[in-house]
Amino acid sequence: MAAAETPGHGPLAGVRVVELAGIGPGPFAAMLLADLGADVVRVDRPGGTGLAVDPEYDVTNRNKRSVIVDLKGESGPDLVLGLADRADILIEGYRPGVAERLGVGPETCHARNPRLVYGRMTGWGQEGPLAHRAGHDIAYIAPTGTLGMIGSPDEPPAVPANLLGDYAGGSLYLVVGVLAALHHARATGTGQVVDAAIVDGTAHLATMIHGMLAAGRWQDRRAANLLDGGCPYYGTYETADGGYMAVGALERQFYAEFVDLLGIRDQAPAHKDVARWGELRETVAARFKARTREEWTAVFEGSDACVAPVLSLSEAPHHPHLAARGTFTDFGGITQPAPAPRFSRTHTSVRSGPAQPGADTAAVARDWDIPGLLEPGLLKDDG
Repeated sequence: MAAAETPGHGPLAGVRVVELAGIGPGPFAAMLLADLGADVVRVDRPGGTGLAVDPEYDVTNRNKRSVIVDLKGESGPDLVLGLADRADILIEGYRPGVAERLGVGPETCHARNPRLVYGRMTGWGQEGPLAHRAGHDIAYIAPTGTLGMIGSPDEPPAVPANLLGDYAGGSLYLVVGVLAALHHARATGTGQVVDAAIVDGTAHLATMIHGMLAAGRWQDRRAANLLDGGCPYYGTYETADGGYMAVGALERQFYAEFVDLLGIRDQAPAHKDVARWGELRETVAARFKARTREEWTAVFEGSDACVAPVLSLSEAPHHPHLAARGTFTDFGGITQPAPAPRFSRTHTSVRSGPAQPGADTAAVARDWDIPGLLEPGLLKDDG
């Protein structure tokens, strides 16, 4: 079922978005907008993007519609510009200058639609010495200082999948940016370009840490601080069965409950004494190794000790709290995170599965009044 067949879902109902197909943070940002109710049309390339995921399982394309346009073809740019004419937001994730060379850059789009919000998603940004260099999440977050914060001091920095750079420092900042620019465009009639660079967003995420560093409350090395695993009551511990428990008992009252339930109150040194953190960590680790993850979960259930089991991706949907809230949902046979956040009036939902390349061309041609999308030969797909 196409997203447009269920109008009125989410606070962005009525907002039109064009997504020039790519991989990673751009599609995820467009999914967020689609989850919030926007009519997102993904412009797929003939042959696909090269992402090694079957389109049927690429849930970052849920709640969207897809058309196939060859931007390098004679009529391709005009078709995309036709979509941009009718859109509120356009998102692209090419290297700087590529959209301009393809004939769909912001200057060309704004000449036809001055209200358009043109969102640009890159790793390095639109300018700077590295702007034209290739990269992926890990290379973008490395220079920002954030990658170097994560992991054990005697091991290489831990790799946080591509969550920190692509999605937190990239997609989320792009979405904030285009929605802020949309608000401005609707107030003034003037659109603008949003330059969302993963290096900028990821650096921004560490704002509080930089303040702590300036105040002398943060050491510039791994696992030596309150929030980076250096603190023995803010970290993870292995259990008897090879599972793990996460501990975040920072405040005094939570720490008191934690050591009581763990059974080490008489053995725990003063928790504010940094010089004895190593001793305390050994005590805590030994206790957690004495029972299984399930047993410790039962011990801390219902408490304010700020302790939780570390679950795998496949286990997470079955956690009682997440199940009760419907944090995960099943749609089209795929278990996936439900849209977030939640709204009291304009409810959101997964309305359609992953958009299949070109499958919505006729509907988009009709709804957006672009009959040229249906011209023979435009929809060739060498895949």
